[in-house]
Amino acid sequence: MPKASEIKRNMAVDYDGKTYIVRGIDRSVPQGRAGGSIYRMRMYDVVSGRKLDESFKDSDMINLADLIRRPAMFSYSDGDEYVFMDSEDYTPYTLNKTAIEDEILFINEEITGIQVVLVNDAPVAVELPTNVELEVVETDPSIKGASATSRNKPATLSTGAVIQVPEHISTGDRIKVNVEERKFAGRAEK
Repeated sequence: MPKASEIKRNMAVDYDGKTYIVRGIDRSVPQGRAGGSIYRMRMYDVVSGRKLDESFKDSDMINLADLIRRPAMFSYSDGDEYVFMDSEDYTPYTLNKTAIEDEILFINEEITGIQVVLVNDAPVAVELPTNVELEVVETDPSIKGASATSRNKPATLSTGAVIQVPEHISTGDRIKVNVEERKFAGRAEK
């Protein structure tokens, strides 16, 4: 049983007899007294989709739910439904747009290393690799002589996501993006 401080995004936890997926974690450190950190977790019920915001002390013990991760690839989207295909047995998994809204901006047919999270054989979340490679489809022209450590500029990626990139990146370049931090992580290898 892990402590609240060890819980990460997209983990499944048992809380009040229900299974929740942790979608966001905010850590705050109270001023003054020698208290530990407070972790405010935004969780969603895997059955009903109901949102729950709950706060835990860093030493609170939290039960993890039984979940299965299956390797998958993005297949297609149909309105608000996104379909992923199991890489091993070709089982289709359908997830609603609201369940994976944070990940949608970094998903296309080329992304490998996707995992579908199953709780009680029902798909509830998608886990992406740490870095994904995407193409820059629109950004300001690159500046000659701009170094990699100079100022940043916004760039629109092939999936519609907008992130900050160094000035030397131009339209058509393939870049690595850190999904969790939503930041530029370098040029993609050709």
